[in-house]
Amino acid sequence: MERDVKQGRNAYWISFIIPVVAMLLIFIFRGIFPFGEETFLRTDMYHQYAPFFSEFQYKLHHGGSLLYSWDVGLGINFSALYAYYLASPLNWLLFLCPKGLILEFMTYMIVVKIGLTGVSMCYYLRQRFPERTLGCSFIAILYALSGYISAYSWNLMWLDCILLFPLILLGLERLVRGESGMLYVITLGLSILSNYYISIMTCIFLVIYFICLNVLEGMERPRVVGIRILRFALYSLIAGGLAAVTLLPEIFALQMTASSDFTFPQTATQYFTIIDMFARQMPFVETEQGLDHWPNIYAGALIFLLLPLYFMNRKISIREKVVQGLLMVFFYLSFSVNILNFIWHGFHYPNSLPCRQSFIYIFLILVMCYEAFIHRAASTVREVNASFGMAIAFCLLAQKLVTDDAIHFSAFYLTALFVLLYYYFMYTDRTRTADARRWTAFGILLVVSVEATLNMAVTSVTTTSRTAYVRDNEDVEKLVEAVRAEDPGFYRFEKITRKTKDDGAWMNFPSVSLFSSTAYV
Repeated sequence: MERDVKQGRNAYWISFIIPVVAMLLIFIFRGIFPFGEETFLRTDMYHQYAPFFSEFQYKLHHGGSLLYSWDVGLGINFSALYAYYLASPLNWLLFLCPKGLILEFMTYMIVVKIGLTGVSMCYYLRQRFPERTLGCSFIAILYALSGYISAYSWNLMWLDCILLFPLILLGLERLVRGESGMLYVITLGLSILSNYYISIMTCIFLVIYFICLNVLEGMERPRVVGIRILRFALYSLIAGGLAAVTLLPEIFALQMTASSDFTFPQTATQYFTIIDMFARQMPFVETEQGLDHWPNIYAGALIFLLLPLYFMNRKISIREKVVQGLLMVFFYLSFSVNILNFIWHGFHYPNSLPCRQSFIYIFLILVMCYEAFIHRAASTVREVNASFGMAIAFCLLAQKLVTDDAIHFSAFYLTALFVLLYYYFMYTDRTRTADARRWTAFGILLVVSVEATLNMAVTSVTTTSRTAYVRDNEDVEKLVEAVRAEDPGFYRFEKITRKTKDDGAWMNFPSVSLFSSTAYV
């Protein structure tokens, strides 16, 4: 028991520290403050999140209203803006942060959340599966440094939902088994509270996953199934009720924006082929954040070896393989078919940042890979060889057939190289003594850490000049104070040369301009 507790602590620390160290190494290499004069700001983080964090920090320090703000857009409903952009409970730590370090608060909060995402995944795996090996750590690292995180880590208001997702599913699994629903209620409530938009996708999947869990549980009396449905519905409503304090203002605000209108697609179309989509699971593939529909679904080259082994493993039931296989196909269709894509995104087509539900797919395939790894004793050498052959064949075939320009030719060879390294460890695990096998998980952990870090470095963390972003802060503050000293009346400021689209929020003066998804224009 004591050994298991110690092993668990080590697994959690590894799952946290390696993603954090990976991000810090990238920050050092990119010269991100305090390792240089760059900052991790991009797109909406540059124009919206930093200004809104500044406005929230100003209110926490000066006691301003959390219901309304005069500083942007001729005055706005701040409760709706808070619910959409700022509702993560961790953001209240801004109270401890000075104005001059808001950019660093955001940047390093991303790092902390990525580390906690690894811990969350590790906890899920250790709780769900009785075989508690070091393998849960390298799977957790792949979840924390996945293609989804690589593409959208700057979107820090989404990260809470990715972090909480494994815990929500663990809570649902316990609920279906008739155990306490407390974990499910608290984690789902926190997810909805933190970001309702990504939580829409979580809730859609929860309905699908609930059905899958009942199928996996086997034939039960109608009364048992009925009780499960009632408990699922009741606890889900309670979770939504816990988040109502932020959810309701957001709903009312969005009803007055373009988001309240939608037109259901009249015809079904496909965006890309299965092989193009499957190839985006390779490392070193450029992430998509524009108007193309490509999913960001990198989860490590290891999946090309372990997924075939999952379906060949005799210790895993046929029923489970069928259910998981159907879920995989469903997600492939969801990425590629316009109608499913429309439904997943809350009955809207996303304006850039495509396939925002792809973290769910990444989670599913990584859990399948972990199950294949812990049951590797049931895999024969022939099956390991066959899986390796299929992985290499896919790399060669994809190089010939893939049309996605975001995939450089080197990605195919590098994928094959990493697959070869993982194959070496899996092959020796099947052919050597039990004592030598202890190093299998450790060897894979090392390679996964290198691969995931390199992939993150190549495909993520773009920067901009921190010096340029904060250069005129003091001058603007002095000008605003001088004008107010001369005329204390009510009026608004506007900068002729704007730094962001929300300068009023960034510098905390009443302005006219506003760029926000909650704005009514």
